[in-house]
Amino acid sequence: MRLRLPRWAAVTAALTVLAGAGALTAVAQDEPPPVQREDRALDLDGVRIDTSYFTGEGSGRRPAVLLAHGFGGSKDDVRPQAERLARDGYAVLTWSARGFGASGGQIGLNDPDHEVRDVGKLVDWLAARPEVLLDKAGDPRVGVTGASYGGAISLLAAGHDPRVDAIAPQITYWNLADALLPEGVYKKLWAGILFSMGTPMGTSAGVPEGVPAGTPSGTPEGAPEGRPSEAAPGAAAAGPGAPGGACGRFAPEICALKERVAVSGRPDAAARALLESRSPSAVGDRIKVPTLIVQGQTDSLFTLDQSDAMARALAANGAPVAVDWAAGGHDGGDRETERVEDRVGAWFDRWLKRDTSVDTGPAFRVSRTGGVDSTDGRATLRAATADRYPGLRADTRELALAGPPQTFTNPAGGAPPAVSAVPGLGGGLGGLSSSLGVGLALDFPGQHARFDAAPQSAPLRVTGTPTVRVKVTSTAADGSAVLFAKVYDVGPDGRQQVLPSQLVSPIRVEDAGEGRSVTLTLPAIDHEVEAGHRLRLVVAATDLGYASPVTTAGYTVAVEGPLTVPTAPAVTTQAAGLPWWVWGLPLAGLAVAAALLLTARRRTAAPAPDPALASVPLQITGLSKKYKGGERYSVRDLSFRVEQGQVLGLLGPNGAGKTTTLRMLMGLITPDEGEIRVFGQAIRPGAPVLSRVGSFVEGAGFLPHLTGRENLELYWKATGRPAEDAHMDEALRIANLGGALQRAVRTYSQGMRQRLAIAQAMLGLPDLLILDEPTNGLDPPQIREMREVMIRYAAGGRTVIVSSHLLSEVEQSCTHLVVMDRGQLVQAGPVAEITGAGDTLLVTLGAPVGDALVEKIAALPGVGSAVRAEDGLLVRLGTPEGGALEGASEGAPGGPADGTPDGTPDGGSADVTALIGELVRLDVPLTGVGPHRRLEDAFLTLIGGSA
Repeated sequence: MRLRLPRWAAVTAALTVLAGAGALTAVAQDEPPPVQREDRALDLDGVRIDTSYFTGEGSGRRPAVLLAHGFGGSKDDVRPQAERLARDGYAVLTWSARGFGASGGQIGLNDPDHEVRDVGKLVDWLAARPEVLLDKAGDPRVGVTGASYGGAISLLAAGHDPRVDAIAPQITYWNLADALLPEGVYKKLWAGILFSMGTPMGTSAGVPEGVPAGTPSGTPEGAPEGRPSEAAPGAAAAGPGAPGGACGRFAPEICALKERVAVSGRPDAAARALLESRSPSAVGDRIKVPTLIVQGQTDSLFTLDQSDAMARALAANGAPVAVDWAAGGHDGGDRETERVEDRVGAWFDRWLKRDTSVDTGPAFRVSRTGGVDSTDGRATLRAATADRYPGLRADTRELALAGPPQTFTNPAGGAPPAVSAVPGLGGGLGGLSSSLGVGLALDFPGQHARFDAAPQSAPLRVTGTPTVRVKVTSTAADGSAVLFAKVYDVGPDGRQQVLPSQLVSPIRVEDAGEGRSVTLTLPAIDHEVEAGHRLRLVVAATDLGYASPVTTAGYTVAVEGPLTVPTAPAVTTQAAGLPWWVWGLPLAGLAVAAALLLTARRRTAAPAPDPALASVPLQITGLSKKYKGGERYSVRDLSFRVEQGQVLGLLGPNGAGKTTTLRMLMGLITPDEGEIRVFGQAIRPGAPVLSRVGSFVEGAGFLPHLTGRENLELYWKATGRPAEDAHMDEALRIANLGGALQRAVRTYSQGMRQRLAIAQAMLGLPDLLILDEPTNGLDPPQIREMREVMIRYAAGGRTVIVSSHLLSEVEQSCTHLVVMDRGQLVQAGPVAEITGAGDTLLVTLGAPVGDALVEKIAALPGVGSAVRAEDGLLVRLGTPEGGALEGASEGAPGGPADGTPDGTPDGGSADVTALIGELVRLDVPLTGVGPHRRLEDAFLTLIGGSA
């Protein structure tokens, strides 16, 4: 990308506006170059077609690209790619096809007399544009690309208009009859989806609101209108299509075809003839331009055999052809959009810009799964390439199939049907079948036959279309049979099976009453069968995606030959580059080991166990830890004790030292001074007594591609302890994740991850459970459940320490508290003592008071602190230096604050009467004074200005 000086950009924009060609949107120099867009409605044979025209910087002529959208979409779907091509030096025209978006007319499934003719008119329009490069008068240098429906129109345009110079069809069809009516079987699920996309509820076609025919419907922000259209003035817009109801925007002949085939469940000759007449195959002998064919592997709508027929026909015409099998397709999966668009751009650079230095890629490329990226759980892709397209039956191998002739039934009504591809779902799983053994397929007992090959002694790569010869016998009245053939990859146990790309091949067999031999052509795939796995041929009577006979019939299938599989050995997979950590981690490990050897100090022996504390879950004495490289303490002289059965809340503002304390308790960091004893054992990194401690501190790390249960099982295995000691079911019952335990963790919400982490901390039912902010990410019902979990857990004699900012939850779930501030202990004891010790008073006010007055109150003799509360002032009686609080630091760890039995502070504390007198003297507008017992207010009073 070349950057221009701001002055030059401003001058260029100004000249463009004066020329009346539209305006360039101003951008900063670090943004992509500007693109001009002109939206207009063109009148094509009396039908308004909604278009957008994109051009980038520069004033010279450039090649043009017609960019088509997919079925059910509009020109807006391809806008990002159009802008990208415009920045790369092309004039790009997008349009909404008839019956879609804001265009008028009816959907004719790329009728040569309508949709294909429209493309010719668009080429005429480009030929008249001053920005477009011409090969001769009226003949622009133009390429056409698009996906699915748009891919077919690119092929049809090249077959009907000799001015088209290069094409790049993607995931599309060669023969629409073969795609929707394969082997005489109606593909009812996909046909229903496509017709529903063409019959939107409440939709009317036409141009954008308020846009007259032939005028721009929009320009870049702040830009003037573009040039007037060449369309005939006053031409009326075509309506959305005469047929109504279920027919929607489809042309009448398309509606009649659909109704006829859907009702009978069986295609007729007229249906095939109509679809074939609107297919690229009808003009296949005329397509002689350079063609990049991109087809999807996980695609049960337009399968790889469609692109194979396309490639063979065009190569026979002498056209330069490249074939690219992308990972995804209409069924889902990774469409590799960015990579494919890059290759389309390179293809047009070579054949439209005539740049012979451009690398357009190999003659054949297929994307193969190469395992899973552990960072995000996604399948990784690797390219396999060949110098020529191998076709679907290259270098075959024969695999003997075992199994006697088998009889099965076609159920009445064709239900329940077997399941193979499910649009939007099956392909996503199919894309992982090669790497993870993940799939979705179902065959019902008594409705299929199966035949197994022997296990593979070495890996076998199948690239293309397997075939097998079988004999079919039918008891149907007309002697016919409708069958669905597929090949599974079966694991060593003989039970786990994967259907590659979730694909199945239908076939209608006529005159099979006395038995008939046929060759089954199975789905084209690219799949590796691992050593120890075997291939299994399944022939079923039904499939969810297709129409089956509604009457009951019996079928008998016997194999008459081997399963022939193509291997295409000339297609070689690129070696994957080693990630940095493969070599970096060992080197880093050596460096760390060397550093430890050079800098390690002799470790002191661990203190002997204290038998007197063997039943005490935790005692901390004189604990201190400084910040790294500083003089300030994160924890200083901290002492407290926790008894069995207690739920202790560790409270303090941010920076109080709570998490540092918990990390020292877990042996993750070492204190500078003091000691921690758990059940009498001194804590050191790796101390054996830590096996009695479960913790959830600063979140848990899970492998995203594993399920919740698999993560917990892996964690427990890493501890080296027996599986029966995990008490897995009890921990999972507490977490209450239900069916989510069987899903990958990457699909979890934050709350679900939190609950899984807490379940992990509870594995083994540890005697001391430490939870740092356990309710983060949980909703109120889950918070309540977590509160009950902690109480139940401690009721069995175990101990829970919880650090939380939710004071109301701490008050309801904890029996004892430790309050910290600036790394030091402020107060420790039972919740009831801290909230109701009698040293905190609520002073209600008749009017607000200023900061200066609050400071005067805090400075009164016998007052420890004064802070604002929602309903007045909270005044703590005592001395500013701690007074009544000192006992919490001095006596036995965990003891309550010193004071008289009734809770009245001793020492120099003022009584309530004296306090009221002082408040009146200061003109405080008090309306009442009384004890206040909420934990939140007590906490704010204890930490004062740190809140």
